[in-house]
Amino acid sequence: MLVAERVLSRQLGRVDYLPTVEAMREFTERRDASTADELWLLEHPPVYTLGLAADPAHGPKMESGIPVVQVERGGEITYHGPGQLVMYTLVDLGRRGIKVKQFVRLLEQSVIDLLEGRGEVRSGAPGVYVDGAKVAALGIRVSRGCAFHGLSLNVDMDLAPFAAIDPCGYPGLAVTQTRDLGFEFTVESAGSRLAQILSEKIGHA
Repeated sequence: MLVAERVLSRQLGRVDYLPTVEAMREFTERRDASTADELWLLEHPPVYTLGLAADPAHGPKMESGIPVVQVERGGEITYHGPGQLVMYTLVDLGRRGIKVKQFVRLLEQSVIDLLEGRGEVRSGAPGVYVDGAKVAALGIRVSRGCAFHGLSLNVDMDLAPFAAIDPCGYPGLAVTQTRDLGFEFTVESAGSRLAQILSEKIGHA
C-alpha cells in the first residue's frame, strides 16, 4: 500500500481549539501527493465555534464565559467541550476521487454504523439525529481538494451549554449523547472505533 493511500489515526487527548485549528491549516497547506491522510481524535475545552455562514442571532444568547470563535468550516454554531469526541478529517478527497457531498455522507454513515444502525440524517441539515435529537454535528472545509475540520460526537458530556445556542442554526433543536442512548463508550473508545469505520469507507469509496 502506498503511503498516500493509508489513513493514520492520532489520539491527541484534550487540546485547545485555536492551536489545533492552526495545526490543521498548516498540515493542509503543506501536504502533497505523498502525504498520508490523517484522522485526529480529540476533545476540546469548552468553546463555541461558528462556521463561515453562521448567523450571530443563533447565539450564544447569554454570557457564560465560554469563548466564541469563528472559523472557515461550513455550518452554523456548535459547542465543543470535554466528553465530546471531535474527529478532524484531514483527507485528500481529490486524490481518492471522493466528492464533497459523498464525503459528508460517509461521515454521517460512519456515525450511524458506530451507533449500530440507530440514527438518521436530514436533508439540508448535515449531522446525525436519534429520535429527533442531534448526536453528531458536521462541518468541513475543502482547500485544493483536501478536507479538514470534520465532525463532533456527543459521548458523555455536560449538554447544558447547548441551551445557550440554536445548535447548527435550529432554534429548539434537542441534543443527545451516546451515554443517554445506552452506549458505554469513552471518548477514546468511540474515536478508535469511528476512525476504523471511516477509514474502511474511505478505502472503498
